[in-house]
Amino acid sequence: MTSTVPRHGSGTTGPPAGSQPPTQGRGQRSGLAGLLDLPAEMLRGMARTAATTPGRLSFIGAGVVVLSLLVGLVGTLAMQDRDDSIDALIEHREPLAAAAQEVYRSLSDADATAATAFLMPGTEPDELRDRYADAIARAGAALAKAASDSAGIPEAEQQVGTISQKLPVYTELVATAKVNDHQGFPVGSAYLREASELLRSEILPAAERLYEINTDRLVDEQDSATSFPWLTAALLLGLIAALVYAQLYLQRKTNRVFNVGLLVSSGAVALLVLWMTIALIVQGVLVGSGREDGTEQADRLVQARITALQARADETLTLVARGGGQGYEESFTEQFQRFAGQDGRGGLLGEALAEAEGPAAASLRSATDHAAAWLEAHDNVRDLDDGGEHQKAVRLAIDGEDERSPATVFAELDDELVSAIDSARQNFVDDTSAASGALTLLAPGFAVLAVIAALGATLGVRERLREYR
Repeated sequence: MTSTVPRHGSGTTGPPAGSQPPTQGRGQRSGLAGLLDLPAEMLRGMARTAATTPGRLSFIGAGVVVLSLLVGLVGTLAMQDRDDSIDALIEHREPLAAAAQEVYRSLSDADATAATAFLMPGTEPDELRDRYADAIARAGAALAKAASDSAGIPEAEQQVGTISQKLPVYTELVATAKVNDHQGFPVGSAYLREASELLRSEILPAAERLYEINTDRLVDEQDSATSFPWLTAALLLGLIAALVYAQLYLQRKTNRVFNVGLLVSSGAVALLVLWMTIALIVQGVLVGSGREDGTEQADRLVQARITALQARADETLTLVARGGGQGYEESFTEQFQRFAGQDGRGGLLGEALAEAEGPAAASLRSATDHAAAWLEAHDNVRDLDDGGEHQKAVRLAIDGEDERSPATVFAELDDELVSAIDSARQNFVDDTSAASGALTLLAPGFAVLAVIAALGATLGVRERLREYR
Protein backbone atom coordinates (compact mmCIF):
# COMPACT_ATOMS: atom_id res chain seq x y z
CA MET A 1 0.00 0.00 0.00
CA THR A 2 1.32 3.33 -0.92
CA SER A 3 1.59 5.88 1.94
CA THR A 4 -0.22 9.19 1.56
CA VAL A 5 1.52 10.97 4.43
CA PRO A 6 3.30 14.03 3.10
CA ARG A 7 6.98 14.18 3.39
CA HIS A 8 8.67 16.59 5.72
CA GLY A 9 9.46 19.93 3.88
CA SER A 10 7.04 19.30 1.04
CA GLY A 11 5.36 22.45 -0.51
CA THR A 12 2.13 22.48 1.46
CA THR A 13 2.48 26.21 2.32
CA GLY A 14 2.40 27.64 -1.23
CA PRO A 15 -0.54 29.55 -2.53
CA PRO A 16 -3.54 27.64 -3.66
CA ALA A 17 -3.67 26.64 -7.27
CA GLY A 18 -4.94 29.43 -9.49
CA SER A 19 -4.33 32.22 -6.95
CA GLN A 20 -2.35 35.50 -7.79
CA PRO A 21 0.42 37.10 -5.71
CA PRO A 22 -0.51 40.33 -3.92
CA THR A 23 0.32 43.56 -5.81
CA GLN A 24 0.36 47.32 -5.00
CA GLY A 25 -2.89 49.24 -5.42
CA ARG A 26 -3.57 50.38 -8.99
CA GLY A 27 -2.97 54.05 -9.72
CA GLN A 28 -0.31 54.41 -7.04
CA ARG A 29 3.24 55.06 -8.29
CA SER A 30 6.39 55.85 -6.39
CA GLY A 31 9.76 57.42 -7.03
CA LEU A 32 10.41 59.58 -10.10
CA ALA A 33 7.22 58.41 -11.83
CA GLY A 34 5.20 59.64 -8.88
CA LEU A 35 6.87 63.05 -9.00
CA LEU A 36 6.11 63.34 -12.68
CA ASP A 37 2.46 62.62 -11.96
CA LEU A 38 2.19 65.42 -9.37
CA PRO A 39 1.42 68.28 -11.84
CA ALA A 40 -1.34 66.25 -13.43
CA GLU A 41 -2.75 65.36 -10.01
CA MET A 42 -2.66 69.02 -9.01
CA LEU A 43 -4.50 70.02 -12.17
CA ARG A 44 -7.13 67.37 -11.57
CA GLY A 45 -7.50 68.57 -8.00
CA MET A 46 -7.84 72.19 -9.13
CA ALA A 47 -10.44 71.17 -11.69
CA ARG A 48 -12.45 69.36 -8.99
CA THR A 49 -12.17 72.43 -6.75
CA ALA A 50 -13.20 74.79 -9.57
CA ALA A 51 -16.30 72.71 -10.16
CA THR A 52 -17.66 73.98 -6.84
CA THR A 53 -18.90 77.51 -6.22
CA PRO A 54 -16.49 78.20 -3.31
CA GLY A 55 -13.59 76.84 -5.34
CA ARG A 56 -14.46 78.93 -8.38
CA LEU A 57 -14.84 82.00 -6.19
CA SER A 58 -11.42 81.35 -4.65
CA PHE A 59 -9.82 81.17 -8.07
CA ILE A 60 -11.50 84.40 -9.16
CA GLY A 61 -10.32 86.20 -6.04
CA ALA A 62 -6.78 84.88 -6.39
CA GLY A 63 -6.70 85.97 -10.04
CA VAL A 64 -7.83 89.51 -9.19
CA VAL A 65 -5.23 89.77 -6.41
CA VAL A 66 -2.37 88.52 -8.58
CA LEU A 67 -3.39 90.80 -11.47
CA SER A 68 -3.63 93.79 -9.10
CA LEU A 69 -0.13 93.20 -7.78
CA LEU A 70 1.22 92.67 -11.30
CA VAL A 71 -0.35 95.97 -12.42
CA GLY A 72 1.24 97.66 -9.43
CA LEU A 73 4.69 96.25 -10.16
CA VAL A 74 4.70 96.94 -13.90
CA GLY A 75 3.04 100.35 -13.56
CA THR A 76 5.36 101.51 -10.79
CA LEU A 77 8.45 100.57 -12.79
CA ALA A 78 7.05 102.17 -15.97
CA MET A 79 6.16 105.46 -14.27
CA GLN A 80 9.48 105.63 -12.43
CA ASP A 81 11.36 104.98 -15.67
CA ARG A 82 9.32 107.71 -17.34
CA ASP A 83 10.15 110.17 -14.57
CA ASP A 84 13.84 109.25 -14.74
CA SER A 85 13.81 109.76 -18.52
CA ILE A 86 12.48 113.30 -18.16
CA ASP A 87 15.05 114.14 -15.51
CA ALA A 88 17.76 112.78 -17.83
CA LEU A 89 16.54 115.12 -20.58
CA ILE A 90 17.15 118.13 -18.36
CA GLU A 91 20.33 117.02 -16.63
CA HIS A 92 22.09 115.07 -19.37
CA ARG A 93 20.75 115.00 -22.90
CA GLU A 94 19.91 118.68 -23.48
CA PRO A 95 23.24 119.92 -22.03
CA LEU A 96 25.07 117.52 -24.36
CA ALA A 97 23.09 118.77 -27.36
CA ALA A 98 23.90 122.32 -26.23
CA ALA A 99 27.59 121.37 -26.00
CA ALA A 100 27.51 120.16 -29.60
CA GLN A 101 25.86 123.46 -30.55
CA GLU A 102 28.61 125.32 -28.72
CA VAL A 103 31.34 123.53 -30.68
CA TYR A 104 29.80 124.66 -33.96
CA ARG A 105 28.99 128.18 -32.80
CA SER A 106 32.34 128.85 -31.09
CA LEU A 107 34.34 127.74 -34.11
CA SER A 108 32.26 129.98 -36.37
CA ASP A 109 32.81 132.84 -33.93
CA ALA A 110 36.57 132.16 -33.92
CA ASP A 111 36.66 132.31 -37.73
CA ALA A 112 34.79 135.62 -37.86
CA THR A 113 36.91 137.11 -35.04
CA ALA A 114 40.21 136.05 -36.63
CA ALA A 115 39.20 137.63 -39.91
CA THR A 116 38.14 140.86 -38.19
CA ALA A 117 41.36 141.06 -36.16
CA PHE A 118 43.38 140.63 -39.33
CA LEU A 119 41.98 143.88 -40.71
CA MET A 120 43.08 145.88 -37.69
CA PRO A 121 46.16 148.01 -38.39
CA GLY A 122 49.13 147.54 -36.11
CA THR A 123 48.95 145.37 -33.02
CA GLU A 124 45.90 143.16 -32.65
CA PRO A 125 43.44 144.67 -30.11
CA ASP A 126 43.27 142.85 -26.79
CA GLU A 127 39.50 142.57 -27.08
CA LEU A 128 39.64 140.63 -30.35
CA ARG A 129 42.60 138.53 -29.26
CA ASP A 130 40.77 137.54 -26.08
CA ARG A 131 37.55 136.83 -27.95
CA TYR A 132 39.35 134.54 -30.40
CA ALA A 133 41.18 132.70 -27.60
CA ASP A 134 37.95 132.39 -25.62
CA ALA A 135 36.09 131.00 -28.65
CA ILE A 136 38.74 128.33 -29.22
CA ALA A 137 38.77 127.44 -25.51
CA ARG A 138 34.97 127.16 -25.40
CA ALA A 139 35.00 125.00 -28.51
CA GLY A 140 37.56 122.67 -26.92
CA ALA A 141 35.66 122.39 -23.64
CA ALA A 142 32.35 121.80 -25.44
CA LEU A 143 33.98 119.17 -27.68
CA ALA A 144 35.27 117.31 -24.63
CA LYS A 145 31.79 117.31 -23.10
CA ALA A 146 30.13 116.15 -26.32
CA ALA A 147 32.79 113.47 -26.79
CA SER A 148 32.08 112.06 -23.32
CA ASP A 149 28.79 110.67 -24.63
CA SER A 150 29.90 109.57 -28.09
CA ALA A 151 31.36 106.21 -27.04
CA GLY A 152 29.68 103.38 -28.89
CA ILE A 153 28.36 105.67 -31.65
CA PRO A 154 30.83 105.28 -34.54
CA GLU A 155 29.63 108.29 -36.53
CA ALA A 156 29.82 110.60 -33.51
CA GLU A 157 33.29 109.29 -32.64
CA GLN A 158 34.36 109.96 -36.23
CA GLN A 159 33.23 113.60 -36.07
CA VAL A 160 34.93 114.12 -32.71
CA GLY A 161 38.13 112.63 -34.14
CA THR A 162 38.02 114.90 -37.18
CA ILE A 163 37.57 118.04 -35.10
CA SER A 164 40.25 117.00 -32.60
CA GLN A 165 42.78 116.37 -35.36
CA LYS A 166 42.05 119.41 -37.53
CA LEU A 167 41.48 122.10 -34.90
CA PRO A 168 45.18 122.35 -33.87
CA VAL A 169 46.05 122.69 -37.57
CA TYR A 170 43.55 125.54 -37.91
CA THR A 171 44.87 127.43 -34.88
CA GLU A 172 48.45 126.99 -36.10
CA LEU A 173 47.54 128.41 -39.51
CA VAL A 174 45.85 131.41 -37.88
CA ALA A 175 48.89 131.98 -35.65
CA THR A 176 51.19 131.80 -38.68
CA ALA A 177 48.97 134.27 -40.53
CA LYS A 178 49.18 136.74 -37.62
CA VAL A 179 52.97 136.44 -37.35
CA ASN A 180 53.45 137.11 -41.05
CA ASP A 181 50.99 140.00 -41.00
CA HIS A 182 52.73 141.64 -38.04
CA GLN A 183 56.01 141.42 -39.96
CA GLY A 184 54.39 143.00 -43.00
CA PHE A 185 54.50 139.90 -45.20
CA PRO A 186 51.56 139.66 -47.65
CA VAL A 187 51.59 135.88 -47.31
CA GLY A 188 49.78 136.33 -44.00
CA SER A 189 46.45 136.78 -45.74
CA ALA A 190 47.02 133.56 -47.70
CA TYR A 191 47.53 131.65 -44.45
CA LEU A 192 44.34 133.16 -43.03
CA ARG A 193 42.34 132.16 -46.10
CA GLU A 194 43.79 128.64 -45.89
CA ALA A 195 42.80 128.42 -42.23
CA SER A 196 39.27 129.61 -42.98
CA GLU A 197 38.96 127.13 -45.87
CA LEU A 198 40.06 124.26 -43.59
CA LEU A 199 37.54 125.29 -40.98
CA ARG A 200 34.67 125.50 -43.45
CA SER A 201 35.46 122.45 -45.54
CA GLU A 202 36.33 119.94 -42.79
CA ILE A 203 35.95 121.16 -39.21
CA LEU A 204 32.57 122.92 -39.36
CA PRO A 205 30.87 120.10 -41.35
CA ALA A 206 32.07 117.64 -38.71
CA ALA A 207 30.82 119.93 -35.93
CA GLU A 208 27.48 120.32 -37.70
CA ARG A 209 27.09 116.54 -38.04
CA LEU A 210 27.99 116.06 -34.37
CA TYR A 211 25.33 118.61 -33.47
CA GLU A 212 22.76 116.81 -35.64
CA ILE A 213 23.54 113.46 -34.01
CA ASN A 214 23.08 114.89 -30.52
CA THR A 215 19.92 116.73 -31.51
CA ASP A 216 18.46 113.55 -33.00
CA ARG A 217 19.22 111.70 -29.76
CA LEU A 218 17.52 114.47 -27.79
CA VAL A 219 14.40 114.20 -29.97
CA ASP A 220 14.41 110.39 -29.67
CA GLU A 221 14.53 110.61 -25.87
CA GLN A 222 11.72 113.17 -25.89
CA ASP A 223 9.64 110.74 -27.95
CA SER A 224 10.50 107.91 -25.57
CA ALA A 225 9.51 110.00 -22.55
CA THR A 226 6.04 110.62 -24.03
CA SER A 227 5.42 107.18 -25.58
CA PHE A 228 2.18 105.40 -24.64
CA PRO A 229 2.60 102.78 -21.85
CA TRP A 230 1.02 99.90 -23.78
CA LEU A 231 1.87 97.08 -21.34
CA THR A 232 0.60 99.00 -18.30
CA ALA A 233 -2.59 99.96 -20.14
CA ALA A 234 -3.20 96.36 -21.25
CA LEU A 235 -2.77 95.06 -17.70
CA LEU A 236 -5.09 97.74 -16.35
CA LEU A 237 -7.77 96.79 -18.88
CA GLY A 238 -7.35 93.16 -17.87
CA LEU A 239 -7.73 94.07 -14.20
CA ILE A 240 -10.86 96.12 -14.88
CA ALA A 241 -12.37 93.22 -16.84
CA ALA A 242 -11.51 90.80 -14.00
CA LEU A 243 -13.16 93.06 -11.41
CA VAL A 244 -16.31 93.42 -13.51
CA TYR A 245 -16.52 89.65 -14.02
CA ALA A 246 -15.97 88.97 -10.29
CA GLN A 247 -18.76 91.30 -9.24
CA LEU A 248 -21.19 89.96 -11.83
CA TYR A 249 -20.39 86.42 -10.77
CA LEU A 250 -21.00 87.24 -7.10
CA GLN A 251 -24.24 89.01 -7.92
CA ARG A 252 -25.47 85.99 -9.86
CA LYS A 253 -24.49 83.51 -7.14
CA THR A 254 -25.46 85.48 -4.04
CA ASN A 255 -28.17 87.85 -5.32
CA ARG A 256 -26.31 90.72 -3.66
CA VAL A 257 -25.85 93.84 -5.76
CA PHE A 258 -22.78 95.22 -3.96
CA ASN A 259 -19.65 93.75 -2.48
CA VAL A 260 -17.83 96.29 -0.32
CA GLY A 261 -14.37 94.80 -0.81
CA LEU A 262 -14.66 94.64 -4.58
CA LEU A 263 -16.13 98.15 -4.65
CA VAL A 264 -13.07 99.41 -2.78
CA SER A 265 -10.84 97.55 -5.23
CA SER A 266 -12.73 99.02 -8.19
CA GLY A 267 -12.52 102.53 -6.71
CA ALA A 268 -8.76 102.19 -6.27
CA VAL A 269 -8.34 101.06 -9.87
CA ALA A 270 -10.61 103.86 -11.17
CA LEU A 271 -8.58 106.45 -9.23
CA LEU A 272 -5.39 104.93 -10.59
CA VAL A 273 -6.62 105.11 -14.19
CA LEU A 274 -7.81 108.71 -13.75
CA TRP A 275 -4.58 109.83 -12.09
CA MET A 276 -2.38 108.14 -14.69
CA THR A 277 -4.42 109.50 -17.61
CA ILE A 278 -4.35 113.10 -16.40
CA ALA A 279 -0.66 112.95 -15.45
CA LEU A 280 0.41 111.47 -18.79
CA ILE A 281 -1.66 113.96 -20.79
CA VAL A 282 -0.22 116.92 -18.87
CA GLN A 283 3.28 115.47 -19.12
CA GLY A 284 2.95 114.90 -22.87
CA VAL A 285 1.68 118.43 -23.48
CA LEU A 286 4.51 119.99 -21.46
CA VAL A 287 7.24 117.89 -23.07
CA GLY A 288 5.78 118.78 -26.47
CA SER A 289 5.80 122.46 -25.53
CA GLY A 290 9.41 122.13 -24.37
CA ARG A 291 10.27 120.67 -27.75
CA GLU A 292 8.47 123.31 -29.83
CA ASP A 293 9.30 126.41 -27.79
CA GLY A 294 12.63 125.14 -26.53
CA THR A 295 14.49 122.51 -28.55
CA GLU A 296 13.20 123.38 -32.02
CA GLN A 297 13.32 127.14 -31.47
CA ALA A 298 16.84 126.94 -30.07
CA ASP A 299 17.85 124.91 -33.11
CA ARG A 300 16.49 127.57 -35.48
CA LEU A 301 18.25 130.34 -33.57
CA VAL A 302 21.57 128.49 -33.34
CA GLN A 303 21.48 127.81 -37.06
CA ALA A 304 20.64 131.48 -37.67
CA ARG A 305 23.48 132.69 -35.48
CA ILE A 306 26.02 130.35 -37.06
CA THR A 307 24.93 131.48 -40.51
CA ALA A 308 25.28 135.11 -39.45
CA LEU A 309 28.78 134.46 -38.09
CA GLN A 310 29.81 132.79 -41.33
CA ALA A 311 28.41 135.73 -43.30
CA ARG A 312 30.38 138.13 -41.07
CA ALA A 313 33.57 136.13 -41.72
CA ASP A 314 32.91 136.26 -45.47
CA GLU A 315 32.32 140.00 -45.27
CA THR A 316 35.68 140.51 -43.56
CA LEU A 317 37.62 138.06 -45.75
CA THR A 318 36.39 139.94 -48.81
CA LEU A 319 38.35 142.95 -47.53
CA VAL A 320 41.33 140.82 -46.51
CA ALA A 321 41.59 139.55 -50.08
CA ARG A 322 42.04 143.18 -51.31
CA GLY A 323 40.20 142.99 -54.61
CA GLY A 324 40.36 139.22 -54.97
CA GLY A 325 37.47 138.36 -52.70
CA GLN A 326 34.63 137.97 -55.18
CA GLY A 327 34.07 134.40 -53.99
CA TYR A 328 33.73 135.56 -50.38
CA GLU A 329 31.28 138.28 -51.41
CA GLU A 330 29.14 135.71 -53.22
CA SER A 331 29.29 133.48 -50.13
CA PHE A 332 28.25 136.46 -47.97
CA THR A 333 25.19 137.06 -50.15
CA GLU A 334 24.23 133.38 -49.96
CA GLN A 335 24.73 133.14 -46.19
CA PHE A 336 22.96 136.41 -45.45
CA GLN A 337 19.91 135.44 -47.51
CA ARG A 338 19.73 132.13 -45.66
CA PHE A 339 20.06 134.02 -42.39
CA ALA A 340 17.64 136.90 -42.94
CA GLY A 341 16.35 136.87 -46.50
CA GLN A 342 17.00 139.57 -49.07
CA ASP A 343 15.82 142.44 -46.86
CA GLY A 344 17.00 141.30 -43.42
CA ARG A 345 13.53 140.24 -42.24
CA GLY A 346 13.12 136.74 -43.63
CA GLY A 347 15.13 133.51 -43.70
CA LEU A 348 15.93 131.61 -40.51
CA LEU A 349 15.56 134.80 -38.49
CA GLY A 350 12.04 135.39 -39.83
CA GLU A 351 11.06 131.77 -39.10
CA ALA A 352 12.31 132.07 -35.53
CA LEU A 353 10.43 135.36 -35.03
CA ALA A 354 7.19 133.77 -36.28
CA GLU A 355 7.47 131.08 -33.58
CA ALA A 356 8.67 133.33 -30.74
CA GLU A 357 6.63 134.63 -27.82
CA GLY A 358 7.26 136.96 -24.89
CA PRO A 359 10.73 138.42 -24.30
CA ALA A 360 12.27 136.25 -27.03
CA ALA A 361 9.93 137.82 -29.59
CA ALA A 362 11.05 141.31 -28.55
CA SER A 363 14.71 140.29 -28.90
CA LEU A 364 14.09 138.86 -32.35
CA ARG A 365 12.16 141.90 -33.55
CA SER A 366 15.15 143.99 -32.54
CA ALA A 367 17.42 141.46 -34.26
CA THR A 368 15.54 141.86 -37.55
CA ASP A 369 16.01 145.63 -37.35
CA HIS A 370 19.74 145.11 -36.78
CA ALA A 371 19.91 142.60 -39.66
CA ALA A 372 18.37 145.13 -42.04
CA ALA A 373 20.81 147.76 -40.76
CA TRP A 374 23.71 145.31 -41.22
CA LEU A 375 22.77 144.75 -44.85
CA GLU A 376 22.72 148.51 -45.43
CA ALA A 377 26.08 148.93 -43.69
CA HIS A 378 27.55 146.12 -45.78
CA ASP A 379 26.41 147.84 -48.97
CA ASN A 380 28.14 151.03 -47.82
CA VAL A 381 31.40 149.15 -47.25
CA ARG A 382 31.16 147.50 -50.64
CA ASP A 383 30.52 150.85 -52.33
CA LEU A 384 33.71 152.25 -50.79
CA ASP A 385 35.80 149.19 -51.61
CA ASP A 386 34.51 148.85 -55.15
CA GLY A 387 35.10 152.59 -55.63
CA GLY A 388 38.81 152.18 -54.92
CA GLU A 389 38.71 153.44 -51.33
CA HIS A 390 39.85 150.25 -49.67
CA GLN A 391 41.26 151.79 -46.49
CA LYS A 392 38.04 153.73 -45.87
CA ALA A 393 36.07 150.54 -46.42
CA VAL A 394 38.26 148.71 -43.91
CA ARG A 395 37.95 151.47 -41.30
CA LEU A 396 34.16 151.53 -41.67
CA ALA A 397 33.92 147.72 -41.51
CA ILE A 398 35.84 147.45 -38.22
CA ASP A 399 34.82 150.69 -36.46
CA GLY A 400 33.11 149.63 -33.24
CA GLU A 401 32.00 153.19 -32.41
CA ASP A 402 30.25 154.18 -35.64
CA GLU A 403 26.57 153.18 -35.54
CA ARG A 404 26.66 152.73 -39.33
CA SER A 405 29.54 150.26 -39.12
CA PRO A 406 28.91 146.55 -39.85
CA ALA A 407 30.99 145.75 -36.74
CA THR A 408 28.68 147.78 -34.47
CA VAL A 409 25.44 146.55 -36.00
CA PHE A 410 26.59 142.92 -36.06
CA ALA A 411 27.63 143.04 -32.38
CA GLU A 412 24.15 144.30 -31.43
CA LEU A 413 22.54 141.68 -33.64
CA ASP A 414 24.62 138.91 -32.08
CA ASP A 415 23.67 140.02 -28.56
CA GLU A 416 19.96 139.77 -29.43
CA LEU A 417 20.44 136.30 -30.90
CA VAL A 418 22.26 135.13 -27.78
CA SER A 419 19.42 136.46 -25.62
CA ALA A 420 16.83 134.66 -27.75
CA ILE A 421 18.79 131.38 -27.62
CA ASP A 422 19.03 131.61 -23.83
CA SER A 423 15.26 132.18 -23.65
CA ALA A 424 14.59 129.13 -25.82
CA ARG A 425 16.81 126.92 -23.68
CA GLN A 426 15.11 128.23 -20.55
CA ASN A 427 11.71 127.42 -22.08
CA PHE A 428 12.89 123.85 -22.56
CA VAL A 429 14.05 123.57 -18.96
CA ASP A 430 10.88 125.17 -17.54
CA ASP A 431 8.43 123.09 -19.58
CA THR A 432 10.31 119.81 -19.14
CA SER A 433 10.70 120.40 -15.39
CA ALA A 434 6.96 121.02 -15.17
CA ALA A 435 6.41 117.76 -17.07
CA SER A 436 8.48 115.96 -14.47
CA GLY A 437 6.38 117.60 -11.75
CA ALA A 438 3.22 116.18 -13.36
CA LEU A 439 4.52 112.68 -12.57
CA THR A 440 5.29 113.48 -8.93
CA LEU A 441 4.24 110.59 -6.64
CA LEU A 442 2.64 108.70 -9.54
CA ALA A 443 5.06 105.77 -9.27
CA PRO A 444 4.56 105.20 -5.49
CA GLY A 445 0.88 106.03 -5.94
CA PHE A 446 0.62 103.22 -8.47
CA ALA A 447 2.05 100.77 -5.95
CA VAL A 448 -0.19 101.91 -3.07
CA LEU A 449 -3.42 101.87 -5.08
CA ALA A 450 -2.59 98.48 -6.57
CA VAL A 451 -2.07 97.05 -3.07
CA ILE A 452 -5.37 98.59 -1.95
CA ALA A 453 -7.06 96.95 -4.95
CA ALA A 454 -5.55 93.59 -4.02
CA LEU A 455 -6.60 93.91 -0.34
CA GLY A 456 -10.12 94.96 -1.31
CA ALA A 457 -10.50 91.95 -3.59
CA THR A 458 -9.14 89.65 -0.88
CA LEU A 459 -11.54 90.93 1.78
CA GLY A 460 -14.53 90.98 -0.56
CA VAL A 461 -14.08 87.38 -1.73
CA ARG A 462 -13.21 86.08 1.76
CA GLU A 463 -16.47 87.51 3.11
CA ARG A 464 -18.48 85.50 0.60
CA LEU A 465 -16.43 82.34 1.16
CA ARG A 466 -17.23 82.40 4.89
CA GLU A 467 -20.90 81.96 4.03
CA TYR A 468 -20.15 78.49 2.68
CA ARG A 469 -18.62 77.23 5.95
